[in-house]
Amino acid sequence: MALPIDITVKPFWCRQSGAAEDDIPYRPIQSCDTCHPEQCPGQNGKVIFVLLICFFYLPGLLTASFASAQTLDNDLVTLLKQTVNDSSSFNDRWEAEVWLVDVSGRLEKYVKNPEKRFYLLKMIHKEAVRAGLEPELVLSVIHVESLFDRYAISRVGAQGLMQVMPFWKKEIGRPDDNLTSIATNLRYGCTILKFYLDKEKGNLTRALARYNGSLGKTWYPEKVLTTWEKYWLVKHS
Repeated sequence: MALPIDITVKPFWCRQSGAAEDDIPYRPIQSCDTCHPEQCPGQNGKVIFVLLICFFYLPGLLTASFASAQTLDNDLVTLLKQTVNDSSSFNDRWEAEVWLVDVSGRLEKYVKNPEKRFYLLKMIHKEAVRAGLEPELVLSVIHVESLFDRYAISRVGAQGLMQVMPFWKKEIGRPDDNLTSIATNLRYGCTILKFYLDKEKGNLTRALARYNGSLGKTWYPEKVLTTWEKYWLVKHS
């Protein structure tokens, strides 16, 4: 059955005595309460040396560190503004900023590049809203299906972020569509999931089972819903 899919689109450390070279019982000198002078020769001299280093160099190191962090923050703010201004699926800029900053921090573990991360989030939000789905639900499905790998291919041939089966392309007369494209994969996946949700009259458990091809079983819906609650739950005002 064809779906109505429209795709026009080290401070200084002291080692405890007797530790092997690769062991980790390192402690900061100021709290090294188990060490004694005979176990840490020259400890007093090292403490004085460290204090002198801190006195003369620490202010400059801190200044440099904060300056570097501020540059990074400014870059992210600029990128965020560009993303927000082009986020037509949000009701207003405040909503966009709150959602993108919140979810972007969680997604950083899986998508390191900030530009790619913001673009992915913008597209997820856009396609989810377009289809009438919660963006956080779509994030959860992607998390379970591909762990945010747009090039993921399953053993049965499902492709991309939302693991769409290639036969859908023939079903809708678009055999040349690229399912590793973020926009295309999200358009297919969101439309298909919404189709099943409507078919099941809003029953998300059955809709997710249909999406996974495991209708009658609950392991997949439970996995998606647990992922939603654990990683992507957003409290809307």
